[in-house]
Amino acid sequence: MNNKQYQTPLFTKLREHANLNPIQFHIPGHKKGQGMDPEYRDFIGLNALSIDLINIAPLDDLHHPQGIIQEAQQLAAEAFGADHTFFSIQGTSGAIMTMVMSVVGPGDKIIVPRNVHKSVLSAIILAGALPIFVHPEMDKTLGIAHGITASQVEKALALHPEAKAVLVINPTYYGVAGNLKEIVDLVHRHGIPVLVDEAHGVLTHFHDRLPLSAMDAGADMAATSVHKLGGSLTQSSVLNVREGLVNPARVQSIISMLTTTSTSYILLASLDAARRYLAVNGEAIIEETLRLADYARRQINEIAGLRCVGREWLGSDALYDLDETKLLIHLENLTINGNEAENWLRENYQIEVELSDLHNLLCLITPGDTQETIDQLLNALKDMSDRFYQDKCHSPVEIRLPEIPRLVLSPREAFYSETESILLKEAAGRVIAEFIMIYPPGIPILAPGEEITEENIYYIEEHLQAGLPVQGPEDPTMRKIRVIK
Repeated sequence: MNNKQYQTPLFTKLREHANLNPIQFHIPGHKKGQGMDPEYRDFIGLNALSIDLINIAPLDDLHHPQGIIQEAQQLAAEAFGADHTFFSIQGTSGAIMTMVMSVVGPGDKIIVPRNVHKSVLSAIILAGALPIFVHPEMDKTLGIAHGITASQVEKALALHPEAKAVLVINPTYYGVAGNLKEIVDLVHRHGIPVLVDEAHGVLTHFHDRLPLSAMDAGADMAATSVHKLGGSLTQSSVLNVREGLVNPARVQSIISMLTTTSTSYILLASLDAARRYLAVNGEAIIEETLRLADYARRQINEIAGLRCVGREWLGSDALYDLDETKLLIHLENLTINGNEAENWLRENYQIEVELSDLHNLLCLITPGDTQETIDQLLNALKDMSDRFYQDKCHSPVEIRLPEIPRLVLSPREAFYSETESILLKEAAGRVIAEFIMIYPPGIPILAPGEEITEENIYYIEEHLQAGLPVQGPEDPTMRKIRVIK
């Protein structure tokens, strides 16, 4: 490791600047906290407010970095194994939108998994691109979606050889990774870039027991969420870029278009410090995180009615590797569902989980955990099992998906078209103008610009009758949906 990784050029310079205690005649107007609500000031603290600054000359400019921000980004690139790293204060969503808009324009095709984050579809709408959807592999036992495989990508490329890029999620929200290296090598043989939504994979580069990181797999761009698991503040992320198939100058211009000119130095400094934390201590802290997760997983699997997914689940191209810091807890034999379990843990133990669906809870074990926090979780789960366990109370989950509908209009055209609201049951043959998502598995059944089929309508109505959450449309009752006039 380069000794420079112990430095934090941006954070250090901010502290030095604050210590000079300059007289400020510039924004922000609170001027180190003096001009704001006193209760808020006292709670946040003067240290934080003293570095809530803007791009004055000594502090560089995120839009044209030439000084301390450039140095901090270069150190981050070295830490993540990238050629260039761009700091994002628009969250990972901003980084994902930058990736997509850097490689596709109006009418260009991009191959994406059907279970992409909404920021991918927002970027496709803004770019005027055409999504070519690939269904992820479904897990019928857990009722969730995993990743896509190289063979699926190969089929999509054969059908759409003019595609300009392929986007992959690695790992998924639930911590499951496909064979990313195989996908990258395949796509590169077609001469186009691979973009990776690495929102849930910031730690992967820093420990060998975690799935392969996007940069280590040879991907061209990765939106990597540092705030989710890597110790920076909420809304701060990085975009890692490899040169060759992607133009870094274009990436800089696109990220600038999507970024406020009032860039938060508190967020930027937290990225600089988090990079040092991961580069210097990453392996050791992740080793301890994995130890705690291993302990938690073993203990949960002893609790009646619960099953915590481990490496025994792996074995296909879509389930190639696992980030074991993610505890995916399947409620096998409880008389309550996942959503009810989340509420019960909140009300009885003040425990907040990351996510729940009908059949699962997701708990994240991070470098912020201790033996004490794990034991508190285990104690709560044991109590929940004592109250709600009932042998063989659940029939197996049966998750199936209808065929991906035909794309009639680009999502952008659909978004800007004149629309009307009609009854769902009469919508077959019409073109939808909004999203319809069903949880689980959290995949769009219909996306703007797609033709509605009788099969789609039947599938949606079936899920509504079963009490499954259906989201997206303006009409929360789902009686009516918005279609192109």
